[in-house]
Amino acid sequence: MAHPFDGHVAIVTGANHGIGAATARVLAARGAAVLLNYLRIADESHEATPRAYRRNRAMSADATLAEVVGGGGRAIAVEADLGDVATPFLLFDAAERAFGHVDILVNNATGWRQDTFKPASVDRLGRPMQRVTAGTIDAQFAVDARASALLIAEFAARHIARGGAWGRIVGLTSGGALGFPEDVSYGAAKAALENYTMSAAIELAPYGVTANIVYPPVTDTGWVTDAVRDFVRASPEHMHVAEPDEVAEVIAYLVSDEARLITANVVRLR
Repeated sequence: MAHPFDGHVAIVTGANHGIGAATARVLAARGAAVLLNYLRIADESHEATPRAYRRNRAMSADATLAEVVGGGGRAIAVEADLGDVATPFLLFDAAERAFGHVDILVNNATGWRQDTFKPASVDRLGRPMQRVTAGTIDAQFAVDARASALLIAEFAARHIARGGAWGRIVGLTSGGALGFPEDVSYGAAKAALENYTMSAAIELAPYGVTANIVYPPVTDTGWVTDAVRDFVRASPEHMHVAEPDEVAEVIAYLVSDEARLITANVVRLR
């Protein structure tokens, strides 16, 4: 039986848990071969950070890989630090060796560092915050902005060199026009990712590539507590606490043929 993504190859970053893992599962279930990129992070030890979130960030992609392969899909998992400028090239090489040319890129990974301009040492949920420093800026931008841009650049160079005529790029964002208070470098790096992706949408359109950004609602990747749910219920601008699979369905649509006319958009989910 044919699947909509038969013959396509995807790289999904941050694919060991949450939205990245869910996206890898849905793309593979619909026929794509998927490289699951991830990096285990074991530095979230503060008690205000939910245990589930700490566990998820520290896990490998083995469970997701086993689920994909067990369901008849094709995938490999590659642990690699996107803060290393060589990683984008290595990921594309690994995907091409295993499956062939990459034509779907999902920039989901984040180098999240919570920082602020305020003197406060904790946020509203009691989680520790750092003052903005060169270190917090560099760690955040290295993954969310620089790595995403380098992945897009590698995608574009290889796509154009082989005469590709179909491609899809999706990035994940958060924050807004007024920044992201108490996550200021995170919001700024996501703004840069949005800008890179919009430029890609315009520049790569003649080569059959669409590029879009997905802005998920509050999504339960392990960090959503009762306090967060109460906040969403009381907020005039937040409507749902989503599950990762729900966001992954939107990403899968954006990389489908049915979405071929959708490009250069920030798709905000609520």
